[in-house]
Amino acid sequence: LQSCTILLFMLFFIITVCLLCEQGISLHPSENENTQRQSGNLEVLERRGSVRCWICFWQVSKLLFFPKQDVHSQGEVVSCLEKALVTEEKIISQNCKKAILRVAELSSDDFHLDRHLYLSCRDDRERFCEDIQGGEGRVYKCLFNHKFEDAMSDQCREALTTRQKLIAQDYKVSYSLAKACKNDLRKYRCNTDNLPRAREARLSYLLLCLESSVHRGRQVSGECQGEMLDYRRMLMEDFSLSPEIILNCRTEIELHCSGLHRKGRTLHCLMRLGRGDKGSLGQNCQQALQTLIQETDPGADYRIDRALNEACESVIQTACKHIRSGDPMILSCLMEHLYTEKMVEECEHRLLELQYFISRDWKLDPVLYRKCQGDASRLCHTQGWNQTSEMLPPGAVFSCLYRHAYRTEEQGRRLSRDCRAEIQRILHQRALDVKMEPGLQERCIIDLGKWCSEKTDPGQELECLQDHLDDLAVECREIVGNLTELESEVSFVANNNIE
Repeated sequence: LQSCTILLFMLFFIITVCLLCEQGISLHPSENENTQRQSGNLEVLERRGSVRCWICFWQVSKLLFFPKQDVHSQGEVVSCLEKALVTEEKIISQNCKKAILRVAELSSDDFHLDRHLYLSCRDDRERFCEDIQGGEGRVYKCLFNHKFEDAMSDQCREALTTRQKLIAQDYKVSYSLAKACKNDLRKYRCNTDNLPRAREARLSYLLLCLESSVHRGRQVSGECQGEMLDYRRMLMEDFSLSPEIILNCRTEIELHCSGLHRKGRTLHCLMRLGRGDKGSLGQNCQQALQTLIQETDPGADYRIDRALNEACESVIQTACKHIRSGDPMILSCLMEHLYTEKMVEECEHRLLELQYFISRDWKLDPVLYRKCQGDASRLCHTQGWNQTSEMLPPGAVFSCLYRHAYRTEEQGRRLSRDCRAEIQRILHQRALDVKMEPGLQERCIIDLGKWCSEKTDPGQELECLQDHLDDLAVECREIVGNLTELESEVSFVANNNIE
């Protein structure tokens, strides 16, 4: 009924315009038409008026039903500016940049307002998000969740990526994130006025500020934490949303990780290079990866890492089914089953790739951080969760903690019981793979190649170094000796607990 009403109105409008056109012709005749009228040749005038009326009818119809597509219509200019802003191919002035982000913010509520994205994703919206009610950014989020589906069109995926890059520059471009976290951002002073001006850092710094509040035991609303989870997962899925990765890891991606763009596979390929399984990872790229992992914080919830989640789903359902989904102890459970019959090869690889980077920053193990943050501040002079000192080498804080783990009361400055139990847990897990103990790998790399190149089974590398303790270089001998001593103390404590 509505469609018929619109059609009848349009026909009425066309006829009215044509009648007015014809009336205008009769009210303002040309000199030739006056001559024809005076000579009584009315038939010619009527025929000419009828032709003009039909010409008018056709022109109005063409404008209504076949509008001319101007090159500057349908949001193409805004889309062009947005692409230039996120790709940095052209220099955009600060005022223009603010205007572009403001327009994107104004369209964050309803995806129909982003004309380029709407036209690019009309079919995909019907395919993936048909039942999603418009408004409050819901359609955007639904399309983001399906971005890497095989059925997603290339033009829609490209438009969605541009939108996500704008969100990475200004969190207010996401209606749902800005609304859900508005009060928490104000409460914990995570506003952009306190942040560096680097455009690529705004979303990541806001996430770090809120994550720091969560890790310190502060109350962040569940709705805001849900939004944070979505955007942390988004950054882990698509490396192109992180300018530092693009800038610092371009060579490694082109040489070793091309064609693995979807679902976080590129990032895991770079992690594998970082572990030294093949090729090598430049220092800047390694630091960019470490920063991204801190921003996304997958150690707090394994579901953030989609590649890990998909690879380990069967193991979690069998070996870790007693742990609540999303609990940080899931990763610990997977580590406990690392070389058991329940582990599958794909999960093992993804797990070790992620744990390699988590082991280099003690804050990225949420259980360790929760139980040892007081001891680390008291004994190791650590900073806040979202503050990292470039002066400290990887693993320095954990090394400091385990040096204090088994001091006697006479020696003083001992760890709390809960923190010492966590140190025991992590030492037990890291004994399976020397690459997860940063100090050991760095100081013993030559001795590992010299004495233990054929020892590749779980735990064999550390046992080999212990067997050749007298032959090792001084730095390597010192750290292996400390670990051996701690291992024996851990075993002694465990046996006493059993008794």
